[in-house]
Amino acid sequence: MKLSRLAIWAGLFSALAFPVAPATHDVPVSARVITQFRSGSNETRFGSLEFLGGIQFSSSDSRLQSLSAIRFRPDGRSFVSVLDTGGWLTGRIERNASGRLAGLADVEINPILVRGGRAGSKYNSDAEGLALRDGEAIVGFEQLHRVDAYPDPGFEKSGPLRSLDNPIPRREFRMNAGMETVAASPKSGPLKGALVVVTEHSLDDQGNLFAAILDGPSKGVFKVVRHDPYDATDGAFLPDGDLLLLERRFSMLGGLGMRIRRIKGESIRPGAVADGEVLIDADMGYAIDNMEGLDVIMGPEGRPHLILVSDDNGNLLQRNVMLEFRLDD
Repeated sequence: MKLSRLAIWAGLFSALAFPVAPATHDVPVSARVITQFRSGSNETRFGSLEFLGGIQFSSSDSRLQSLSAIRFRPDGRSFVSVLDTGGWLTGRIERNASGRLAGLADVEINPILVRGGRAGSKYNSDAEGLALRDGEAIVGFEQLHRVDAYPDPGFEKSGPLRSLDNPIPRREFRMNAGMETVAASPKSGPLKGALVVVTEHSLDDQGNLFAAILDGPSKGVFKVVRHDPYDATDGAFLPDGDLLLLERRFSMLGGLGMRIRRIKGESIRPGAVADGEVLIDADMGYAIDNMEGLDVIMGPEGRPHLILVSDDNGNLLQRNVMLEFRLDD
């Protein structure tokens, strides 16, 4: 979260530098089903997205907070998430008889270990982005800006295996608005499985977001057009190679808002300035909160499903929510 633009949040919703406790198995989670995306309406169609349902969840374990990114396993149920308080959150989603989101199960929390195999501080373990690729869990950190690769399986008990080279000049990262998005492109797409990062609010002199392809034959820096007042919070690739970019806005007058842009995969290349169509734009009249995580899974009907999660910042005025949409092209 960028302090210079969200100074009010810094006082109200600041994620404090809590030390992460040892691993806990079977973290208790309670959930309430969300049946309406737009308040007071049974409407389910929002452009090319169909709302399928959601949950609001909480726990007596205070460490279940501050979800920054989420990635699902191939089964579409088991997930890995990172917390900006320096933790791994793993578990699986539960569904009801109709296939709608109903709760979370098998939830565990483990500290993210930094180099030397020790739990980090808020400064060096502020995890914001996550990708799962080729036996590695790849985490983007801000404040101490870097992208580290952990073994998968085994990330819960291991420090990083390596740090990835990042072509974005270090001087361009803003202290608390660095790499919010780390996403692995499909191997069959234009980027051939490369990793992509997008910053939250690290801007060039034209006001565009710094972004980069971290590896592969197209490695290099590109930019993403920023549409004020939105900042990027996460992203995930569709099977065809297009990037879905989750964005958030906040103001005292307008409150919270979120939207999703679809950026064509072929427009992501070194030197490019990428933009895309807006799939959905929602404000506080919808069942959103501080939306920071997005992933894509394949639904049983063979269409992409979008799973979104919020970051409650450990604040009682905010909520942990998980929302699901189906993308109909």
